[in-house]
Amino acid sequence: MNLGFIGLGAMGRPLAAHLLRAGHALAVWSRRPETKAPLLAAGAQVCASPAEVARHAEIVFTMVTGSDDVAAVVLGDQGLIHGCVAAGGQFSTLVDMSTIAPATACHIARSLDERGVRMLDAPVSGGVTAAEGAALAIMVGGPAETLELVRPLFELLGKTIVHVGENGAGQVAKACNQMVMVAAIEAGAEAMRLATASGVDPAKVRQALLAGSAGSRVLEVFGARMVNRDFQAGVEARLHHKDFGILLDEAHRLGCPLPIAAVVGQQLNSLMAQGWGRDDSASLLRVVERGSGRK
Repeated sequence: MNLGFIGLGAMGRPLAAHLLRAGHALAVWSRRPETKAPLLAAGAQVCASPAEVARHAEIVFTMVTGSDDVAAVVLGDQGLIHGCVAAGGQFSTLVDMSTIAPATACHIARSLDERGVRMLDAPVSGGVTAAEGAALAIMVGGPAETLELVRPLFELLGKTIVHVGENGAGQVAKACNQMVMVAAIEAGAEAMRLATASGVDPAKVRQALLAGSAGSRVLEVFGARMVNRDFQAGVEARLHHKDFGILLDEAHRLGCPLPIAAVVGQQLNSLMAQGWGRDDSASLLRVVERGSGRK
């Protein structure tokens, strides 16, 4: 198929590479020139704008940082919408794999629908390791028939594909995912701090917890980073901070009380204020330590 991919960062680049290796033609665009080089070498066609990508690709994937970024890439002056079939291009389906506000996903879907373009909001979970291993969990919002069209491509990228509902539903599922996951990171940080304050080896506490009902992927991965005090970014905390801004805004709009998420959001605010936004979210341990007087 003639495919496009926009957003060639740590997550997007391996996904684009999977599509290329499967034999699809791929047109790409990225704001940072250095991210395009590996895909150009692998046979991708580099375009000068999102609109140019849309003129060459019938299905375009996007994976960029936030709501405004996706809106600009799709609806902006040089956006994908200007290369849709109605405008003489090939673009007929958008698959947005970014994590953005549900309301933004719905707005973009409506705007595209007016031009005859279908959309799936399909955020993912699993991080860079799962992206590189084509093992992502993909949460899909949008028309069921569009999902069936795209499913063979999703199967090149992930192991779990769940149709959550109509447009915006995929983003709601991702918000729920982030709530549970980052709250677990915060709980792990508090557990590690309590162990240390009690004079008990946090590595041994983590080992004990992993074997019991508190065991989780979060404790396995982020807990290890806390024990080893390895705060180099596996997942940049600024991205979780962005995600919590989205979900707390959505909760405010709906009048939906999320007391634990609100506290975790404040801990992420504190983390950002300390200048740790580009460090791993395991840095929530350092926030707890600062709060208890440890430097």
